[in-house]
Amino acid sequence: MPLKSMTGFSRASSAQAPWRWTWELKAVNARGLDIRVRTPQGFDPLEAAARAALGKALSRGTCYANLSATRETAAAEIRINQGALENLRASLAALPPVPGIAPPTMDGLLAIRGVVEIVEASDSEDVMAAIQQAMLKTLDAAIAELVAMRAKEGAALYSVLSRRLAEIASLTQRAEDCPGRKSEAVKVRLAASIESLSGASPALDPARLHQEAILLAAKADVREELDRLVAHIAAAHELIESRDPAGRKLDFLAQELAREANTLCSKSNDRELTSIGMELRAAVEQFREQVQNIE
Repeated sequence: MPLKSMTGFSRASSAQAPWRWTWELKAVNARGLDIRVRTPQGFDPLEAAARAALGKALSRGTCYANLSATRETAAAEIRINQGALENLRASLAALPPVPGIAPPTMDGLLAIRGVVEIVEASDSEDVMAAIQQAMLKTLDAAIAELVAMRAKEGAALYSVLSRRLAEIASLTQRAEDCPGRKSEAVKVRLAASIESLSGASPALDPARLHQEAILLAAKADVREELDRLVAHIAAAHELIESRDPAGRKLDFLAQELAREANTLCSKSNDRELTSIGMELRAAVEQFREQVQNIE
């Protein structure tokens, strides 16, 4: 069952000191392939690599990829600018004492901007490069989970589409076998039409009436529509068995099936055949709705 759905969700987490991170992937239906990646500040280089990895695994649908990352708290480094502190003390010592003002204390000097520096913990370029490579490996795991989920939903869709195609084939066969399509029934309707028209207007040429009735009957024949329905059903079966992405082709076939079903209804001049055509239209529409989920 090679069909894949376009919808799915996955999450994968990992850690490598001093970082922890989680990838979340969500895929929904779309006409083409649209990949949207969000990364925290400082991890922008991962966007291109993430897009490339997702582009290889997916062929259709909108995929949202979100990376969240947190760094383990580490004690900040405190640095004292010895030069600035000595210069400050020397400058203060050179000043004459001022009555009423106490001499400066150490805590007062340390509170002056530039004397004490608090440096937050940071990672080297090598560490960050290793962290980003580990994050991409976690992304690979999330992608594998997403693909597996889409394949699982695809298997369910395969069963649904198979049942819908069987229903469409059954209705097509019912239309083929409809008594109203038999030559005898057509002849009876032609004879009745000619007799009715002749009686309504005796001046009309019976030969011309007969010719026009035959032309109308030919226009009402649904032989071509039935043949095309059979061909489209066979093509749809081949596509759902194919290992290649088939969503767009199946959508096109669903439109063709709908077109033939509509034409069959519009051309039909038999009540039973029209009823079968209406059922056929409903079955094709249900088939088309499910096809919208196929990759």
